[in-house]
Amino acid sequence: MKKLIVYIMVMFLAVVSLSAADVSVAALKGPTAMGMVKLMSESEQGSVGGNDYSFQLEGAADAVVPLLVKGDVDIAAIPGNLSSVLYARTNGGIEVVGINTLGVLYIVENGNSVNSVEDLRGRTIYSAGKGATPEYALQYILAANGLEVGKDVYIEWKSEHAECVAALKADPSGVAMLPQPFATTAMMSNPDIRIALDLNDIWEESVGSVLITGVTVVRRDWRESNPEALTSFLESYKASVDYANSDIDGAAALIGEYGIVPEKVAKSALPYCQVTLITGEEMKTALSEYLGILYAQNPQSIGGALPGDDFYYTGE
Repeated sequence: MKKLIVYIMVMFLAVVSLSAADVSVAALKGPTAMGMVKLMSESEQGSVGGNDYSFQLEGAADAVVPLLVKGDVDIAAIPGNLSSVLYARTNGGIEVVGINTLGVLYIVENGNSVNSVEDLRGRTIYSAGKGATPEYALQYILAANGLEVGKDVYIEWKSEHAECVAALKADPSGVAMLPQPFATTAMMSNPDIRIALDLNDIWEESVGSVLITGVTVVRRDWRESNPEALTSFLESYKASVDYANSDIDGAAALIGEYGIVPEKVAKSALPYCQVTLITGEEMKTALSEYLGILYAQNPQSIGGALPGDDFYYTGE
């Protein structure tokens, strides 16, 4: 009888293992991946919630795009405006299932002279991200506060955030717009550098809705074939996000272990990274408002047109 029970248990476990869904996930090395680290760690021990995960971390969004388009990954964490671009490019083949990162943009300075947006008048701001969310967010905030780029304030565009940090360190009166964790990296490298303005708060005051950095998307054909796997992923992902926000030390250690950013940087930056998971109608409302603002500035920034309702997967 005991042998029979053992045999039945082994067969049951084998069936469970065979029925687990294989789920491939891609994310960027930064805040968009930070909320996934607990799930990444748990997945190394085996199936999580019935899913067998494989994770791929990339340094730039350009590396994730072909993975999604070709179907090499099922789920990806990418910049908010890029999700709309891919929706247009794939004729609706990409759906957004959640907002994973709110605003991470900050004005930092080498000194103590900037305490309001008006204090940027006549200054040059070092920034990367031209043609992407950082540019559109900064221009919107400046315009909302009566500052015209090229006349009242100037922007010196750099190709990488690291170049902005270097320029800031070299310029005693320097001002830069940096996302996390680069803002933290700059402050750790020079004690005279400080966060002068939280652009996320200023955006909310000006717009009345949240500034969005990253979203999580899925391939529509995969979602339609694997509804249970997606539901399980979102549940496990939410638990991972909650862990990242509640156990800073533990999450920072995992972030360093996976090479997202160094543990020391992650420990200081995590409270400013606004890692989250907003789904359903709340996600749809916030993201549609955000994309509408970008569209008004430059339609091509979101793919040329506002996405249809089928872009937003709300679970209904």
